[in-house]
Amino acid sequence: MWKQIECIAIYTEDIEKSIDFYQSLGLTKSWETYQDEQEQWRLVGMTFPDGNSELVLKNNPDLNFAETEIVVEDVRETYKALKENPEVHWIRTPFPNSLGGHVAVMEAPDRNVFVLVGK
Repeated sequence: MWKQIECIAIYTEDIEKSIDFYQSLGLTKSWETYQDEQEQWRLVGMTFPDGNSELVLKNNPDLNFAETEIVVEDVRETYKALKENPEVHWIRTPFPNSLGGHVAVMEAPDRNVFVLVGK
């Protein structure tokens, strides 16, 4: 069902300071966008040297927890397989993403948050 970790998203109060810090560790700033239409809450992708995974920085205080993005074959099928499990809390049910495919956000029984991405 789960294929690989795509990225880890972490909260930071000072996104510019965090960009500088992670660049000093060898990561490269590869993209930047906003989570909201008011362009208040930023997302910044920091790519690892091998280019296979990312650390995503976010500054939205309402999302001050780590999120692990997991690639799945089919987001809607994964949702269907897990939706009857009372231990799983769905923060966001499957929705189309702007890059194609779908996204869903779940909280596992251990309270860790996973963003599922795929077709």
